[in-house]
Amino acid sequence: MGEVEGTVQGHRDGHGFLMPDDGQPDVYLSSQEMHAVMHGDRLRVRVVRFDKRNRPEGRVLEILERRKKPIIGRLLLESGIWLVAPEDKRYGQDILVPKNAIANATAGQIVAVELTEPPSLYSQPVGRVTEVLGEIDDPGMEIEIAVRKYEVPHAFSADTLAQAAKLPDKVRAVDMKNRVDLRDVALVTIDGEDARDFDDAVYCEPHKQGRGKNAFKGWRLLVAIADVSHYVKPGEALDRDAYERATSVYFPRRVIPMLPEKLSNGLCSLNPDQDRLSMVCDMLVDEAGEVQAYQFFPAVINSHARLTYTEVAAILGNTHGPEAAKRSDLVPHLLHLHEVYRALLSQRAKRGAVDFETTETQIVCDDNGRIEKIVPRTRNEAHRLIEEAMLAANVCAADFIAGGKHSSLFRVHEGPTPEKRTALQAYLRALGIGMGISDDPAPGEYQAIAQATKERPDATQIHTMLLRSMQQAIYTPANSGHFGLAYQAYTHFTSPIRRYPDLLVHRVIKALLANKKYTLDAHKMEAAKPLPKRPGRPTKTLNPATASTEAERWEIVGAHCSANERRADEASRDVEAWLKCRFMRDHLGEEFSGTVSAVTTFGLFVQLDALYVEGLVHITELGGEYFKFDEVRQELRGERTGIRYATGARVQVQVSRVDLDGRKIDFRLVREQDEARLLQRAMRDKHGDNRRQDRRSGKRGAPKPLPEVVSAPEVGSETMSAVEQLERIEKVDRALKAERRTAERAAKTVAAHPVKAAKRTARGAKRPAAKVANASAPTKAPRKTRT
Repeated sequence: MGEVEGTVQGHRDGHGFLMPDDGQPDVYLSSQEMHAVMHGDRLRVRVVRFDKRNRPEGRVLEILERRKKPIIGRLLLESGIWLVAPEDKRYGQDILVPKNAIANATAGQIVAVELTEPPSLYSQPVGRVTEVLGEIDDPGMEIEIAVRKYEVPHAFSADTLAQAAKLPDKVRAVDMKNRVDLRDVALVTIDGEDARDFDDAVYCEPHKQGRGKNAFKGWRLLVAIADVSHYVKPGEALDRDAYERATSVYFPRRVIPMLPEKLSNGLCSLNPDQDRLSMVCDMLVDEAGEVQAYQFFPAVINSHARLTYTEVAAILGNTHGPEAAKRSDLVPHLLHLHEVYRALLSQRAKRGAVDFETTETQIVCDDNGRIEKIVPRTRNEAHRLIEEAMLAANVCAADFIAGGKHSSLFRVHEGPTPEKRTALQAYLRALGIGMGISDDPAPGEYQAIAQATKERPDATQIHTMLLRSMQQAIYTPANSGHFGLAYQAYTHFTSPIRRYPDLLVHRVIKALLANKKYTLDAHKMEAAKPLPKRPGRPTKTLNPATASTEAERWEIVGAHCSANERRADEASRDVEAWLKCRFMRDHLGEEFSGTVSAVTTFGLFVQLDALYVEGLVHITELGGEYFKFDEVRQELRGERTGIRYATGARVQVQVSRVDLDGRKIDFRLVREQDEARLLQRAMRDKHGDNRRQDRRSGKRGAPKPLPEVVSAPEVGSETMSAVEQLERIEKVDRALKAERRTAERAAKTVAAHPVKAAKRTARGAKRPAAKVANASAPTKAPRKTRT
C-alpha cells in the first residue's frame, strides 16, 4: 500500500495504468481517477487495494508533470461547440477549443492541438489549434498523423541541413587516405526493387591456403558496409539528429530517414559505378561453413552493379538464361556467393538456429496512396544469401568488440521466461506432440519442434506459439547472446545508414583498430529514460545527467535505441492498419474464406486468404451459447455444442464493420452446411461423452444416440437454410436435455422412495406419451422405471 511514481498509459475504454519508474507491476487507475489526467502524464499514485488476482489499484495523489507534446485529432463542431477528438484513443477525452483558437481550420480537418488548460475532475481539457494537417482523405494523411501521434521526428534541424549541405558531392582524394583500395574488386549490391539506399556490398572467391592436414580450403567473403562514421562525427548536428531518431521509419510509399537524403541516398549509399568509403569485414569461410579468420579495415570501393533479389535468384536458377546473359561477367562471382551461402546455411543448421517459414506481405498502393492490393513477399535464395552474409559479418563484429574488451551495444535476444516456458510446455503436451522443451531450453529444441511439425495441418498454430514464447530482442551493453540465432555474441554492424547502433559499432571498431577508446558523449542525452523491462531483473530509470560511469551511459543509449525501434514499428503498423481499414471499407458485406490466426477470450482473429487482411470475429458472433477459452490449447469451446475454434481453423466470414478511428475490422461468421455438420458432429461427440460418463457412473436412462434426429436427410437439404438447421439442432438438443433431466429425477426418486416411484409410473402409463418439442423428431413413450 505504498506510493509509486510513473507515467500514465491510457486505455480507449476510459481507464488507465501507471507504469512505475522502478519496474514494479503496473497500477490500475479507474475511469474516475483518469478524469483529471491524460495519457503520458507523470503521476504519484498511492496503491489503495489489490484485486482478486493480486493486481494493484491506485489513487492519484499528485500530477508531477503534464505531457507537453501537441495532440493530433479531428476538429468537430457539435451543437455550436468546437472540439478535437484525438486520433490516439488512449487520451480518452475530447479537447474543447474556443472559437477564436481554431486558426483557419474547418470542421472535419485533422489538426494538432496544444493544451491551454489541463483536465480536472469536473471539466474537460481546453486547447488551441497549432497546425492544420488537412483533410482525412488527403493522400499520405495517415502517415502525417502517425508521425505526430507516435512523436516520430520528421523534420531535420536547421543546423543539420546546413551541415549536410556543406558535405562534398563525391568522395575526395583526401577522404581515401589510409584506406585499402578495393575499387577493382567486383563487389555488388543486392537489394529489393524498391530500395533507394544501399549500405552493403558483397564479393566472394574460392580460397586455398597451406598444405597438408592444416591446409585451408574454402572461400574468401568480403562484406563492405557504408562508412557513415566518416561523415557523421560525435557531437555534431548530424549526430544529434541521428541519435534522436535512432532508426529510419518505413511506411508504404514513404521513408523517414535517420540521415538527410544527401547522405542516405548519396554519399553513404553504395551506388553503382561510384567511389564510396566503406568499412570491410574480410572473412575466410571453410567448407563446413565456419569462419576461420576475419579482419576489419577501412576501404574505398566501387560497386560493379546494382542487382535485385529477383534478378540474382533468376541467375542462380538458370546460369544460361537471359538474366545471366546480361550479367555474364558477374555470374562466376554470384555462383561463389551461392556456394559460401550453402556452407553458412549448413553451419546454421548445426547451431540449431530457429528458422520459421512465415508469410510476409507487401502493400501495393495506387497513385493516391491507397491500397491497390496486398501480395505475399516471397523469400528466394538471393534473400537468404544476403542474410547469411550479413549475419556472418555481424558475428565477427561482436567477436572483435568482445575480444577487445570495449564497451558497445550488443543485439541481445534471451530465451523464454519461466512463465512462457511453462505455458509452452503445457501447450505442446495438450496437442499430444511427443517433443517438448526442457527447463533450460536451447534454440535447437525449438528448431527440432518446428521441423517435426511443419507438415501438420496446425503447423501455423504451433509455430506461432513457439514465436510468442520468445522475448523481444533489445540493444544493451550486457552481452547475453542471441537465442533465436544461436549465437553467443551478436551485434548490428551492417546498416549504419538506417540504424544508430550500427553507427556506434563502426566507431568502436575504428577505435579498436587505432588502439584507442571511443567514449560516448553524455551531453546529448537530455531526458531520463526507463530501461526496457526484462523478466527476473529489476528495472530502473537512469538519468543521463547523473550517469557517472561509461556502463550507465551505454545502458541509456541502448534503452533509447530499443524504445525508438519499437516506436518506429508501432507507427508503421498504425499506418498499415489504417490503410487496410480504408481498403476493407470497399468490401463491406462481402464474404471471404480465412484462417484463424489467434484466439483470445473475446473472440477469434481471422486472416483472409485472398486479401491478407486480419479482422476480429467477436465472441458474440459465434452463436447463442457460452464459449470458454482454453489457455493451454489456445481455443474457444462451446459448453453446449462442444464446437471448437482454434488457431489454424478454416472459416468463412463476412465483413460486417470497419472502424477507421479504432483501426479495427470486424467479421461475422457465415454458417454454411459444412459448419452445420460440424455442429452436429460436436454435439454427437458431446452426448457420446455424457453417455460414457453415465455408464461409468452406473446411471441408467441416458439419452439414445442422436443420428436419427440430427442426421436426417433434410438437415443437409437445399430447402433448409443454415440458420434454420442450427435452430432445429438447438430445439432437438433442448428436448433431449429435458428427457435426460426427467430420467435422472426418476432414478433419484427410485433410490429414495421406491413405492412413490411405482405409483408415479402407474399413473404415467394411463396418460398418452408426451411429444417431443421438435415436430420432425420421432415420439417415444416414456421408459418404465424398474423398482
